[in-house]
Amino acid sequence: MRNHMFDAIRDAARPGATFIETLDGRVWTYDEMLATSGRLAAALEKLSVKPGDRVAVQVEKSPEALLLYIACLRAGAVYLPLNTAYTTAELDYFIGDAEPRLFVSTPGAAEGIRAIAAKHGARVETLDDKGGGSLLHIAQEMAPAFDNAVRGADDLGAILYTSGTTGRSKGAMLTHDNLLSNALTLCDYWRFTADDRLIHALPIFHTHGLFVASNVILLSGASMYSLPKFDADAVLRLMPKATALMGVPTFYVRLVQHEGLNREVASNMRLFVSGSAPLLAETHKQFREITGHAILERYGMTETNMNTSNPYDGERIAGTVGFPLPGVSLRIADRETGSLLGVGQTGMIEVNGPNVFKGYWRMPERTQAEFRPDGFFITGDLGKIDARGYVHIVGRNKDLVISGGYNIYPKEVETEIDGLPGVAESAVIGVPHPDFGEGVTAIVVRQPDTEIDEDAVLDGLRERIARYKQPKRVIFIDDLPRNTMGKVQKNVLRENYKALYGGG
Repeated sequence: MRNHMFDAIRDAARPGATFIETLDGRVWTYDEMLATSGRLAAALEKLSVKPGDRVAVQVEKSPEALLLYIACLRAGAVYLPLNTAYTTAELDYFIGDAEPRLFVSTPGAAEGIRAIAAKHGARVETLDDKGGGSLLHIAQEMAPAFDNAVRGADDLGAILYTSGTTGRSKGAMLTHDNLLSNALTLCDYWRFTADDRLIHALPIFHTHGLFVASNVILLSGASMYSLPKFDADAVLRLMPKATALMGVPTFYVRLVQHEGLNREVASNMRLFVSGSAPLLAETHKQFREITGHAILERYGMTETNMNTSNPYDGERIAGTVGFPLPGVSLRIADRETGSLLGVGQTGMIEVNGPNVFKGYWRMPERTQAEFRPDGFFITGDLGKIDARGYVHIVGRNKDLVISGGYNIYPKEVETEIDGLPGVAESAVIGVPHPDFGEGVTAIVVRQPDTEIDEDAVLDGLRERIARYKQPKRVIFIDDLPRNTMGKVQKNVLRENYKALYGGG
């Protein structure tokens, strides 16, 4: 009897080899991973968690938290990681919607969560990042051998809630094979082997840190250095004995600003991956000049795991996300009609493949609306495919600016603004405008010790882009608002400046 995802993890586990090492010197071998995840799975069973039940988890990153994910796979439970920044008011929605059998929290937050959990019929246990908590106390009394639940390829392995920047969050249902097929593809495409040592500084409540970074390590029998969060000093100390880093653009911005980054310190590294948000071409260029390494950008999302990647062997082009991964089909379609578009034409990105999720939890109508009749998922991302086959992300459909009847793709304007002297980065949004419907508005962060102003930006764009694409206003701020994965929160910017033209 098989457990689709866990059996693959167990088959790749190397007896006696290191799985996780932490900054404080703790080491978890693959043997210990199997034993502890078995004890945790038995603890879940003792707490009446049955196959198909949801286990919601909001805890700090730790080896034990990652082992709980593995334990859920073994017990047949559906793992539901929640952002550690969510408030109890936000948790009320997630618990009510997912109806987990068990909610695992930090000891400090448990008391505040119990009343909400009880209202929805969920039990609360605790887990901390120091190896303590009530769940581990129960697990310590259990035997390490566990009779794994039978789970097939199409059974649910996890539910991840989308960020919910427009409307309420949707729970993306990911099957065992969604997770396994994508991780195995990435292991092969990015050449991961048991000899790799990954610097893991990402959170594990998100696709990138949990399903890309962690699953790739588990399924290649490699090891990881687990950091509680990104720390440039710690990353640079680890680089000489590591081989890979997966990060968000902010990681690489901080690294190129660090005086300790150089070719020598990065000489043992073979791969730097960036995702979850667009990487500035300037950062890509600076990092390559300093280290000799070209950062590999890829494209994925909560509902699909990874869709595309720049090549491991071949040209990694800044500003692109490479080619569709093996087994993944990607096409560009007209936003309104769904008709397929040609080379270089901008439209909606649609994908199909074993990585694409099963649907939205308890939202059959929404699920149906976001799939084409032939099974392609409508991502909500706008992009194009160039003559060489590289995929370019232009922006989110909801971020498209329609001004005076013209469609304006923010990424195109942002690229031009970011290339101006004195600009560190920018975000282009549409703001209600009494004459144009939406006014193109640029929010700009200056480089340190520069004095570029609104007139300089507008003058710099005058001969670069069509007049209808040019910003009506340029606003300067110290930092762009971002979520925990480094994505610019344009919904926050739109709210902040909605009355700029008297139209909000």
